[in-house]
Amino acid sequence: MTADSQIPAAQYLRMSTEHQQYSLDNQRLAIQAYSDSHGLTVVKTYTDGAKSGVVLRRRNGLRQLLQDVMGGDPGYKAILVYDVSRWGRFQDADESAHYEFLCKSAGIPVHYCAETFVNDGALPNMLMKALKRTMAGEYSRELGVKVFAGLKRLARLGFKQGGLPGYGLRRMLVSAGREPKQQLAHGDRKSIATDRVILVPGPMEELECVREIYRMFITEKRTVYGIACELNKRNIKYLGNSKWDYAAVHQILSHPKYVGCNVFGRTSQKLGAPSVRTSKSQWILTPNAFAPVVDEATFNEAQRLLLERTINKSDEELLNALRSLLAREGRLSLRLIKESEEVPSPSAYRSRFGAVRKAYERIGYGRPDDFGPIDLRRKTQALREELLARIKTMFPDELSIVRRGGRRRSHIRLKGGLIVAVLACRSIRTECKPLTWQVDPVAHERRYVTLLALLDINNGAVQEMYIRADMDRQKRFHVTTDDVWLKRGKHLKFLSQFREAVKAISQNC
Repeated sequence: MTADSQIPAAQYLRMSTEHQQYSLDNQRLAIQAYSDSHGLTVVKTYTDGAKSGVVLRRRNGLRQLLQDVMGGDPGYKAILVYDVSRWGRFQDADESAHYEFLCKSAGIPVHYCAETFVNDGALPNMLMKALKRTMAGEYSRELGVKVFAGLKRLARLGFKQGGLPGYGLRRMLVSAGREPKQQLAHGDRKSIATDRVILVPGPMEELECVREIYRMFITEKRTVYGIACELNKRNIKYLGNSKWDYAAVHQILSHPKYVGCNVFGRTSQKLGAPSVRTSKSQWILTPNAFAPVVDEATFNEAQRLLLERTINKSDEELLNALRSLLAREGRLSLRLIKESEEVPSPSAYRSRFGAVRKAYERIGYGRPDDFGPIDLRRKTQALREELLARIKTMFPDELSIVRRGGRRRSHIRLKGGLIVAVLACRSIRTECKPLTWQVDPVAHERRYVTLLALLDINNGAVQEMYIRADMDRQKRFHVTTDDVWLKRGKHLKFLSQFREAVKAISQNC
């Protein structure tokens, strides 16, 4: 068969981390052998490297494949996959079947190159495929149970199981016998499977700050928010040189790790499901796992005071405090609650009612306009993260996404060290004026090359993109597409132009 007569096909490759059998190279070789013997030629490749097959949302390769197929005329007539498990280990076998059906209904069948059955719709083959899908999902479930049991066993021994150490603490690499080896810097990982990680006290200035927080809370009877404000006034920096806020101080006052207790299982995220908080009865607590930062008596007194502020108050008393604040201020917000000495902390309302918003609803403060800014902020953040993921997928070998500690935002780091900030700008409806965007500069990002993502009129997708050499303004401002400031940057018609645009901008700096 000549090259011109061969049928064009796309290959989809996915590898998590479970088996060398599923390396991307092994998949390519098997698919190549299959395509050679079936008159197919691979013209496009979609890849999801180091991605779980349990959910779709993190698999940009498969999502792009489905988008191309449903968009019509993708340039190929078949899709080649190593086996059913590479297509996905979805917990609902119908989800896997649904994505395959989308391709089939668009006239592009899926071929499983290493399976013993033929994907031709015959009853025996359909039964085998359904069984394989179920087995693939069950494999992930069983593996998750085994991995979680292993993590709990190590946690009971006092070893830390992932995550940031927190302010005032550092991670120490130790042998299986707890012999110290070296302190791990941010981003460092252990290289020997038998090595373990424990927490140790951090720099002296951070330890003194932690103890000062407990002193202000217990002795001076300051509020959590008041302590955060005081630390910021003293110009004491939090993680990543960020500012202190309510959550940062509250964690230090409430987390058992500051009294030397190793904690595991405060949240749970299984098989791609959203992370959820677990009850304290489900936590794995190992006292005296490492050196404490504060003594047990001080920690227990802080817990007593935290509980005392709300535990003896009824639901109605908590709600009346909100009503009084609303009557006095005319509105409610997390900032107002944190600043008020008469109103319990937001965490008190979350623990009592499930969410601050639900407490708002109990007092009749819950109109859509009341929450518009909060929901829009979360939506904008989600669009920004999605854009970062798309860029990383498009240029996997040329850049990385740097996720910093504390509450610093993630950035793009190109080979060579150049950092690119990404700023999602909401659109604003204005009468008799062209579409306008609100730009909110971030202080520590102003010197970076910046990708401005201008959202559409519904703030549901990116409409325009510009690259600027830096952000030369400090305060919020508005722009239109006719703005001279915006035109000084480089306009991107397509995201594929990102790398070249950044290169051109940086060379002209």
